[in-house]
Amino acid sequence: MANVFSNFLEQARLTSQALLEYGNNLFEPTVRLGVTGLSRAGKTVFITALVHGLLRGGRFPVFEALASGRIAGARLSPQPDDTIPRFAYEAHLDALLKGREWPESTKQISELRLVIDYQSQSGSMRELTLDIVDYPGEWLLDLPLLNLSYEDWSRQTIHLSQQKDRAHLAADWHRDLAILDPLAPENELAAQVAAQHFTQYLRSCRDERFALSLLPPGRFLMPGELADSPALTFAPLDRLDGSAPSGSLWAMMRRRYESYKDAVVRPFYRDHIARLDRQVVLVDALTALNAGPDAVHDLERALIAILDSFNIGRNSILSALFSPRIDRILFAATKADLLHHTSHDKLERILERLVSDAAKRADFTGAKIDAIAMASVRATREANVGGSLQAIVGTPLAGEQAGGRVFDGQSEIVIHPGDLPDDPERIFNGGDGGFRGLASASSDDADYRFLRFRPPLLERTEAGIPALPHIRLDRALEFLIGDRLR
Repeated sequence: MANVFSNFLEQARLTSQALLEYGNNLFEPTVRLGVTGLSRAGKTVFITALVHGLLRGGRFPVFEALASGRIAGARLSPQPDDTIPRFAYEAHLDALLKGREWPESTKQISELRLVIDYQSQSGSMRELTLDIVDYPGEWLLDLPLLNLSYEDWSRQTIHLSQQKDRAHLAADWHRDLAILDPLAPENELAAQVAAQHFTQYLRSCRDERFALSLLPPGRFLMPGELADSPALTFAPLDRLDGSAPSGSLWAMMRRRYESYKDAVVRPFYRDHIARLDRQVVLVDALTALNAGPDAVHDLERALIAILDSFNIGRNSILSALFSPRIDRILFAATKADLLHHTSHDKLERILERLVSDAAKRADFTGAKIDAIAMASVRATREANVGGSLQAIVGTPLAGEQAGGRVFDGQSEIVIHPGDLPDDPERIFNGGDGGFRGLASASSDDADYRFLRFRPPLLERTEAGIPALPHIRLDRALEFLIGDRLR
């Protein structure tokens, strides 16, 4: 009953908010674009490259409004939400251009407003306001918790941790879990130890050797201002039979789980996710391929959970007034520059296979969904070795390893990155053993080993800051906002 009442209040707040924003949008056409992805997918780089290209007129031949000259210019403007940190565009651009360093990963929600001046296809001059909302994809995986009791969440989480790809990573946590008595009196130290062991299990799953993706609650890995608070000091319990006695450890854990939903998950959905018009989900499929088949299948499950979190469908006047929906979602496999261009379409087919089940769930709603392989900033260039071997050239990040060599972050190399299969089913249904990844083999024995490279060395042109090289970023822009610039 409490959940029903909470959901009713949330819907009332959302309706009121939608009415206000609908009125504002009549006078100032606005697209709220959400940008998310799981850890290391490249969210910060995507936004920085997108904004930089629009501000300085990047090389975007597939982005019709810019390629045809209808975009007169773009400018940054103060963001509408005063309580959300501003996306640090200038600092991230400096890191890319001056330091040749990838910007820091997204650890909290941030926002940036870009105003685009353009000529419509009918000839009139207009403005489109683009509000870009950057947030960690791990937080999206919390939204299903709103419909789960503490007891159901505990059972599901423990069951998942017992699967063959996770059981060895959860061993320490399971030992602690086995001695916890849910009926024992509530105990702060016991709760802290349980939360620490559970969090360490989640961190182990995220290690690049395993690269598992389905790891809620998201704030346990990215706590921000909630670090060490009671709202993050809980964990699943086993043997939850009957009802929780008052004053028990079970009751304490359940109360904190419900507080987490009320203080963290519901406001995140209400204030941010429910207000989005368009969404980009960046997918680091290559890191999953590096890790092995278990990581690939876990990423597939996470993408289904992410799509299920959105309110998607074709927008109408009524939906815009009372329940705004995301009407376009782009799934983008990032870091395509770690492959030769002959494998870019193969990566795209792997992504399409990864999101096929998720896309089927959204197909009947009328929302448009696309999947592309791209690189927001291209860190490599291509070369042929001996006239036939297709290779890429770039500077690996310090500490990267290949062929028994550890790279120093300064030396440029020429490397054949390997080929992806023509048929993506070879990745998903590769027989009993599947392919070998870092989770079960050494770096040199893994079937796929895609190195990470530093940003490219760019020389300033006479016109000023050079354009950032990319792969298919213009196609992403055309899908996301091209229809709103006609």
